[in-house]
Amino acid sequence: MNKPVRRIAIFCGLLVLALLLRDNWLQFVQADELKTHKNNRRVDIARYSQPRGNIIVDGQAITGSVETGGVDFKYKRTYNDGAMWAPVTGRSSQVYGSTQLEKLYDRVLIGDDDRLFFNRTVDMITGKGKKGGDVITTLNSKAQKAAFEGLGDKKGAVAAIDPRTGKILALASTPSYDPSKIAGANDGKEWTSLDKDKNQPMLNRALRQTYPPGSTFKVVTAAAALENGLYKDVDSKTDSPLPWTLPDTRVTLDNEGTIPCKDASLRVALQYSCNTVFGKVSADLGNKKMMEQAQKFGFNNDKVDTPVRAAQSVYPKDNRPQNAMDGIGQASNRATPLQMAMVAAAVANDGKLMEPYMVDKVRAPNLNVIETHQPKEMSQAMSRDTARKVQSIMETVINDGTGKKAQIPNVTVGGKTGTAQHGVDNKDNPYAWFISYAKGADGSPVAVAVVIESSDTLRDDIAGGALAAPVAKKVMEAVLSTSK
Repeated sequence: MNKPVRRIAIFCGLLVLALLLRDNWLQFVQADELKTHKNNRRVDIARYSQPRGNIIVDGQAITGSVETGGVDFKYKRTYNDGAMWAPVTGRSSQVYGSTQLEKLYDRVLIGDDDRLFFNRTVDMITGKGKKGGDVITTLNSKAQKAAFEGLGDKKGAVAAIDPRTGKILALASTPSYDPSKIAGANDGKEWTSLDKDKNQPMLNRALRQTYPPGSTFKVVTAAAALENGLYKDVDSKTDSPLPWTLPDTRVTLDNEGTIPCKDASLRVALQYSCNTVFGKVSADLGNKKMMEQAQKFGFNNDKVDTPVRAAQSVYPKDNRPQNAMDGIGQASNRATPLQMAMVAAAVANDGKLMEPYMVDKVRAPNLNVIETHQPKEMSQAMSRDTARKVQSIMETVINDGTGKKAQIPNVTVGGKTGTAQHGVDNKDNPYAWFISYAKGADGSPVAVAVVIESSDTLRDDIAGGALAAPVAKKVMEAVLSTSK
């Protein structure tokens, strides 16, 4: 072979080698990046070429798929009672993408998960179309309905947990939206309306919004007092003068109305919701010990995955006067409804906090289970002895205190009301809170947190016991009716 021909052959060989290297680079190194690239329309066409698998509650699908009649996207997502279930499912939109369970389990739902390889192979051999798997949730349909209908036209949220396992039983947020209305390719008008709505119907308030927890946080402060040995008996007098001045200030901390808070025991202080008692407990313990106790309940944890990531609840590093206010659920103290349900759940479960979760199983199209969630302990929030003492005083709140509207005949209920300041100088209507649990002989099957962000109730009539407690009661009754 002469020299010019040899050079051409070498050059062509290098070109072929470069082509092979580039092809392998695209197929093996950049495959996932290209497959998920926002401009790769072929991926979206494939995603909507067959019905998605479903999200299941109590054995029934709360999602579906319907033919669109379009050229590219053959199917779009539908939702049964979409507004009620939106905080659980999220959305699957041909234009605006997916959120929450729809996003986290997208590969299962469209049939692309590697664990569905056997099913895909069988379908290919038999000539059947690709099918997606199903996501089986822990949700309780009766509890969810009670929560959603209980909130009604109020702006707020509900979270309910099984304290024994961490299973999320209800997750409601209002105002809400129907994901079916933005699932298609021509739903831009509806999307714009939702996106510009000042009430933020697409915000998952149960998981993604934090609020000052108000007096419901006094449950944590009571646990801190007992765990740190500040007080050993919930019925002994505390060192709580009246009036009481915030540390390093001349500002006195007020109580709501004329209530017996001077040197009140923890039981009486929780029963009447004495700011002075719990503010002083927080001040006496100091910021470090209060923060440590809050963290045992899940505060300051930015990785609470349900598997949908919850917003971080915060007990802040604060100065002395602010720490006293943090101890009564004000100042920079912030919590999600899920977090406060976790507080009630830990108390009800004798101090053991279970990791909250809402997906029980994932199954293939042939109904084989490919993933099962095992309950997991998150922390020991307090000792069993402390938990029993806190249960006792929370039950006094229901029987003789501010939480009487949550009473259930022949059922032991513990709870705590809360009204948290809202806006600069408390100019806006306050938040109404309630946390509770219902307990039987074999433990507690449900713990609930309810927050009412706003309603048409007159400002002077807003209170956790009046607005939020009846909602919690309905949720607890719904769970109890299905656990018998």
